[in-house]
Amino acid sequence: MTTDERSEPALTAAERPMLEGWLDYHRDTLALKCAGLTDSQLREASVPPSELSLLGLVRHMAEVERGWFREVLAGEDVKAVYGTDEDPEGEFHLTEADTWEKDGAIWREEIARAREIAANVGLDDLSIGLSRKGEPYNLRWIYTHMIEEYARHNGHADLVRERIDGATGD
Repeated sequence: MTTDERSEPALTAAERPMLEGWLDYHRDTLALKCAGLTDSQLREASVPPSELSLLGLVRHMAEVERGWFREVLAGEDVKAVYGTDEDPEGEFHLTEADTWEKDGAIWREEIARAREIAANVGLDDLSIGLSRKGEPYNLRWIYTHMIEEYARHNGHADLVRERIDGATGD
């Protein structure tokens, strides 16, 4: 892997910068797990028959960013980037045409859009989109969930990366 250039979250920050710091740290961690690999390596499945791959995780997190910030928080009417009604987990079904250049750019675009949306919302402000129970989420909940989502998948990414080239790290 390349040099770790992630910024450690501040130890004494206020709540919002702390949450944003941890979310950015985990976003950077996923990018670090993918750094220095070829497209073929990024598409490599962890342990067949599982289709879990680093590029699949990046594509999944693009969908997650899009879903929570654009669809739920802002109420945008957006379709999934990779999934369809016939293949709801399409982000994990890769072909030779799937590349870091294309899919990494989509992921970074979704992160940028998420930041734009969140910048205008307070931690206690409620989402436009609703939960399955018909209740809104506040931004604090969404940030906390996103940190959890990245942390879980970064654990997967660590194992996938180790299988590809032996690189480990947090």
